[in-house]
Amino acid sequence: MITRDPEGMRLATRRWRGPRGKLGFAVILAAVLTVVVTRIFSAPTQTVDQGAVHFVGSADPAFDKYIRHQDPSYGVFLRRQMWRMIVYSPYFDDKTRWYPNGWAYDDAYAIYPNSPLASRHPEWILRDGAGNPLYIPFACSEGTCPQYAGDISNPAFRAAWIADAKAKLAHGYRGLFIDDVNMEFRVSNGQEKPIAPIDPATREPMTYDAWRSYMAQFMEQIRAALPRAEIVHNAIWFADPPTRTSDPYIRREIAAANYINLERGVSDLTGNPSQFSLSSFLSYIDVVHSLGAGVLLDSHVTERQATEYSLASYFLISDGNDGVTAGGMTPTHWWTGFDVNLGDANGPRRKWNRVLRRDFTQGMVLVNEPGASTQTVSLPRTMQDLDGRKVKSVTLAPASGIVLKSA
Repeated sequence: MITRDPEGMRLATRRWRGPRGKLGFAVILAAVLTVVVTRIFSAPTQTVDQGAVHFVGSADPAFDKYIRHQDPSYGVFLRRQMWRMIVYSPYFDDKTRWYPNGWAYDDAYAIYPNSPLASRHPEWILRDGAGNPLYIPFACSEGTCPQYAGDISNPAFRAAWIADAKAKLAHGYRGLFIDDVNMEFRVSNGQEKPIAPIDPATREPMTYDAWRSYMAQFMEQIRAALPRAEIVHNAIWFADPPTRTSDPYIRREIAAANYINLERGVSDLTGNPSQFSLSSFLSYIDVVHSLGAGVLLDSHVTERQATEYSLASYFLISDGNDGVTAGGMTPTHWWTGFDVNLGDANGPRRKWNRVLRRDFTQGMVLVNEPGASTQTVSLPRTMQDLDGRKVKSVTLAPASGIVLKSA
């Protein structure tokens, strides 16, 4: 999860591990139909470009010196190299003409203590059985946390959230990056101890199914209200194993987004068999693609081997509508590996000589899974690595990858 302060600048980066009756049914059915129609008219239509790098940047405080004065040369770089950027309102509100492909950050259910919203609407804060406010479990200290957990089941909370999002988008943002689209409980007391909040609908502790139902409904409502905006969900891909990709609420949440952001990307995955394996991760991405959404491999790694592993993994799954990130990329520090274009994919990824392989018209990628042994493989022809060296064979350590161009 990425968090920010109420003024719209990031504080820190966190890394993870409905209506009832006939009227309620009609409301839900209308929302589902709206999502379907919206996806037909607003989803990207590209079916190629699998071999291009869609780099996603982040305008965090360290990046401020490149955007503060809207330098024309920096603007040219960002528009050319940054397919999309996660940016923060209101700070970026006057910069959308300079860089028009920003996703304005928001959190699905954060209410900030001491904010006007918390003062005006204490009833929108989830509470335990004793009436104590509950939090999003992050950076808690001395019995309190930076963000209250908002009541995502409350129609007034949802309406206010959507009205605020529309006001942001009116400044010219490409869409919204919605943090904490958590399809498993992420609610705690001030010591980060998980607590099931009291469900206002039942006056009993909220059930796991109810939480997921509320979140899915909320995301569908946002999608229906913002039909032309690109919607990104920062979601927990391993929620509710082992049935996460068949769970109807999770599938509804995915279908309500254009993109699913996957924090850490492939950087902390494990070997088989494991629910956190690269194999499980790639299978989840396949389901996301089948539901019409793209993914963002949001790793923010900086070391070269880890960066190329992330890029090669991106190419394993890219269908022309996905993105990838890396740490430290700026207008004055850019790895030319992100300029590569491998052309169209010749097919899906496949197992080959104990590694994963995918071929393109202008190259290929290989990935060795975490937990595997080091593999040395002979290439089908002489190829060129991203440093310009011609190679006939490559050696891949566990959790590594290589991007190869046609020589």
